[in-house]
Amino acid sequence: MSRFTFTSESVSEGHPDKVCDYVSDSILDACFEQDPHSRVACETLCKSDTVVLAGEITTNANLNYEQIVRQAIKDIGYTDPNETFCDTTLKLISIITQQSSQISQGVTATTSQSGDQGAGDQGIMFGYATDESPEMMPLPILLAHRLTKGLTDDRKAGNVDWLLPDNKSQVSVAYENNEPKFVSAVVVSTQHTTAVKQKQIAEYVREDLGPRVLGQWWNQDLALLVNPTGDFSHGGPAADAGVTGRKIIVDTYGGWGRHGGGAFSGKDPSKVDRSSAYFCRFVARQVVAAGLARRVEIQLGYAIGMAKPVSVKIDTFGTGDSRAAEEFVENTFDFRPRAIIEQLDLLRPIYRNTTNYGHFGRPELPWETAEKATATTR
Repeated sequence: MSRFTFTSESVSEGHPDKVCDYVSDSILDACFEQDPHSRVACETLCKSDTVVLAGEITTNANLNYEQIVRQAIKDIGYTDPNETFCDTTLKLISIITQQSSQISQGVTATTSQSGDQGAGDQGIMFGYATDESPEMMPLPILLAHRLTKGLTDDRKAGNVDWLLPDNKSQVSVAYENNEPKFVSAVVVSTQHTTAVKQKQIAEYVREDLGPRVLGQWWNQDLALLVNPTGDFSHGGPAADAGVTGRKIIVDTYGGWGRHGGGAFSGKDPSKVDRSSAYFCRFVARQVVAAGLARRVEIQLGYAIGMAKPVSVKIDTFGTGDSRAAEEFVENTFDFRPRAIIEQLDLLRPIYRNTTNYGHFGRPELPWETAEKATATTR
């Protein structure tokens, strides 16, 4: 298509699903702070005044789940005891067991059939990169994240006293010949106190937030919808249930690059649906940075317990030398779980910092570097 419009959405850390992602990643980090060899698969559900933890955790760490959960909720900003969902008044239900020994024997190098650390599950993983933005991300999701991050920053800094934690955004970008030309529409829905009216919220987005965070991509002719239901004073887990792993498209490429289906949050890097997706993004960035393609997608397939992927596919979408890209990837990168973990230094408590505003496109994350991978023995 020579002309088309593509739309992506983002949600803030106060969205119920993101509350659950952040709790799950907070528990993962708490494990890694004491035991970097922890095996963690933590799921969270929140609704009304209750948080439910479930999953499998094998660790030598001594954890106070209640303290971790309450601190995570406080970090997000649900701290009003007059509201249904609050850090000091919530109820916690924990249903956590240890990792299955049958999974463990396939993941652990000394017991796996491959003689190396095996993949923690079967699955397919994708990584994507494009030169259409300095961050090598599709522009619609990048701009949508800027809006929700801007809402949160203004709330936490006290710049806008009527903002509450639950927010969403959506950005539509018009393309010509696969090049982004202008933003055609923006939707912002933000939770707010009862004292503020829709008109004031719309003025804040139109006159302040939008121009400030979108910069050159903001224009006064775009279609702007702000709190289109008219009222969003009742939000967060008090209004809607949240579950870990329901925002995987928000977490990745906003629907532009494909996704294998596995969620990230709450999982230690032995789970390749997290670590390998990060590494695929790392590799895709290298391909674009090396000038081998203007955009590229990497796909891997893994079998549980096996170290090497069962398939590797490189697609440059006709924007570069596919054969050269394939040879570069084959000769440079090691996709075994142990090699990925070592290359990106993943056995450390970095995961709370990944939860919100995208797992990709943020330069502080280790897979978001243009530095080439080091040579490894296969």
